[in-house]
Amino acid sequence: MVSQGDFEGKTIVVTGAGGGLGSAIVALMAERGGRIVGCDQSAEALTSPYIASCHVFNLLDRTSIEAAISSLLDKDGVPDILVNNAGWTRAETLKALTPDRIEQELDLNLAGVMSFADPLVKAMAARGSGSVVFISSVNAIAHFGNPAYAAAKAGINAYAKSIAVELGRSGVRANVVCPGSIRTAAWDHRLAKDPEILGRLKRLYPLGRIVNASEVAEAVAFLASDRASGITGAVVPVDAGLTAGYLPFIDDILGA
Repeated sequence: MVSQGDFEGKTIVVTGAGGGLGSAIVALMAERGGRIVGCDQSAEALTSPYIASCHVFNLLDRTSIEAAISSLLDKDGVPDILVNNAGWTRAETLKALTPDRIEQELDLNLAGVMSFADPLVKAMAARGSGSVVFISSVNAIAHFGNPAYAAAKAGINAYAKSIAVELGRSGVRANVVCPGSIRTAAWDHRLAKDPEILGRLKRLYPLGRIVNASEVAEAVAFLASDRASGITGAVVPVDAGLTAGYLPFIDDILGA
């Protein structure tokens, strides 16, 4: 049974806190008692009333990451929970890749995430407790496009497992949530090009729809909480069944 006090007395750091998924995670965990430390690349993104403390930095700028970590530890202390949610992609196919885009997407979605998480995770281990949840993607499990982003997210899955294995005895758990498509503002640029795209997209999903941000947030909250105290190193798709199998094959070939 879900407790509304799951996160009472807990400090929870959420990156990408102002985005569509980040906002849902922030609201849910705050409603369950957490003190939310919101991180994003602009102060304007961090206006949610659920956010108790804000830190602004850019995952592509190591100096700003280091400054944010120092400020966060000084102002808010070692977090009890870290939710690494920030990420971004625009190079959707191999054809779209350039050396600059490869570098940018790997730096943002892998190197930047690791650079921010690493000192906080080690501080949790030194204290003897902590829970980390990474937002990865179904792109890290099977290929659905976005090759540089997918490679970075696959690296995040591996990084989470390294934390789980090496720091488990120090009381730190690390798990991964891999969302499928979520109807957030991240889809706006695709919808602008093709307003019918969501209708075609739903055909790929066994549940007949894509997931919403609150459903992904629920999975994050569970893995972050003490209710998941025996779970670490898990990679959990929240994808309406997308990675379970290819439904159009059933519909078009076997069911024809």
